Amino acid sequence: MNLLGDNMKYIWLVAGLVFSATTFADDRPVASKELVLEYKAYCAELAEDEGTDGLSLDDYLLSCINEELDIEGYQPVKSLPR
Repeated sequence: MNLLGDNMKYIWLVAGLVFSATTFADDRPVASKELVLEYKAYCAELAEDEGTDGLSLDDYLLSCINEELDIEGYQPVKSLPR
């Protein structure tokens, strides 16, 4: 049994999956600032009506915005728009 060979196969498999995932994320379009601001307002209304599930408002908004962007096929944002 060749442990190095087996481990290398695993490492290459994981590296390929990570590369594929990051390539996919980069292929999605970037949402316009206006669209992100619309989702921010929508998510703020949700937070007010339904609560934030124990998250800070900023964390909830970022998560909610990124969920909406993902559904529409856009890249996630790293921070909340101001």
